[in-house]
Amino acid sequence: MDDKTVKLQINEKPKWNQWLILSMQHLFAMFGATILVPVLTGLNPAVALLSSGLGTLAYLVITKGQIPAYLGSSFAFIMPVIAAMSLGGPEGVMVGTFAAGIVYGITSLLIKWTGVQWLMNLLPPIVVGPVIMVIGLGLSTTAIEMAMNFDDESGQYVQPMLHFSVALVTLAITIIASVFFKGFFNLIPILFGITGGYVMASFMGLIDFSEIAAAPWLRTPEVVVPFATFTPDWSWSIIFIMAPIALVTLAEHIGDQLVLSKVTGANFVKKPGLHRSIMGDGAATIIASFVGGPPNTTYGENIGVLAITKVFSVFVIGGAAVIAIAFSFVGKMEALIASIPGAVMGGISILLFGIIASSGMRMLIDNRVDLGVKRNLIIASVILVIGIGGAFIEINENLEIAGMALATIIGIFLNWVLPGKEYGFGNGAMFASLEEQLKDDDDEAA
Repeated sequence: MDDKTVKLQINEKPKWNQWLILSMQHLFAMFGATILVPVLTGLNPAVALLSSGLGTLAYLVITKGQIPAYLGSSFAFIMPVIAAMSLGGPEGVMVGTFAAGIVYGITSLLIKWTGVQWLMNLLPPIVVGPVIMVIGLGLSTTAIEMAMNFDDESGQYVQPMLHFSVALVTLAITIIASVFFKGFFNLIPILFGITGGYVMASFMGLIDFSEIAAAPWLRTPEVVVPFATFTPDWSWSIIFIMAPIALVTLAEHIGDQLVLSKVTGANFVKKPGLHRSIMGDGAATIIASFVGGPPNTTYGENIGVLAITKVFSVFVIGGAAVIAIAFSFVGKMEALIASIPGAVMGGISILLFGIIASSGMRMLIDNRVDLGVKRNLIIASVILVIGIGGAFIEINENLEIAGMALATIIGIFLNWVLPGKEYGFGNGAMFASLEEQLKDDDDEAA
């Protein structure tokens, strides 16, 4: 990276009159996606903002202020969180979120002690790609039910064409912003879509503004704190629903670190180390479990902001985290988010869940995984049908392994027992890049 193109280096502080504006850019970039996850899953959006800010600050501390990454609500956990909500409510979700954070922590320690090769062998593209596809496709019914206003009590759609028209307008605005807008605006299509859909929904009479008017300006977020607001019930079914998904998001995490290193010109895989960045993700997710937020992960949207602005300062990222925490105490902001109609969220979700599924397909394509190889075709096929079909294994009345978690476990098992493991990596593009970065410092020393 040419230093002349960099506006602020990683450890540089911005001038006081620029700091707020630069941090607000990152807040806008993450805002739509971060509030979308709790709205879709039934968690509290204000608490999600709080946990996002606290988690990002913890991440910056754990990575020694050397990685300018913002953490927000993870899309990969949408389906597991919805399942956990049905089993144990928000309290159950917090148990599962804590378990996912522990998986991050254990993985971080193993990488520090033994290196990353074992993780690469456990999660080749032929396993991770189809599981990511399951995450998106498994939620497709949820997106359509929101878009067309499905009523759970009656089991019927209520005014489906009215709501679907709002969803389609929301979808159209999001697509236009994503394809035609340039620069920073290209990074916040979800925010544009929600705003445009909200305006149309208000004209259609689908929004009740009385709750917003009645909400106080300042209000403490409704946190869910273990041993304070509830006593944790360690449901193994919930743990097995959520914890294995952390293995899948680890592959996404590695990809984000490689992109972030490329954008900034630093080598974060070597310094402060992949183990520290994964531990930072784990700490952020554990913090979320202590306040009632969804699991957290590093955000590609904010990496995009870094690439456009060439402002790499961790102080700017920290400023965005502090602003997010402050926003979580604004009662009218919480009421405004709560008033967003399901049709608007459905319109966003049609695109978002499809993009998640397509990202899994892209992982297979980018790594040139050959589905003409029978073992690859078998692994992908089994993962897709088990994950989307909703298969489950009931071990006892307190333990059930279902859906995406079961698909992940079976995919890992099949990859382990079937011959020809090398075919599961394709050309290994992502992992080859990882190995290259791991060797960089050693080559320079030589």
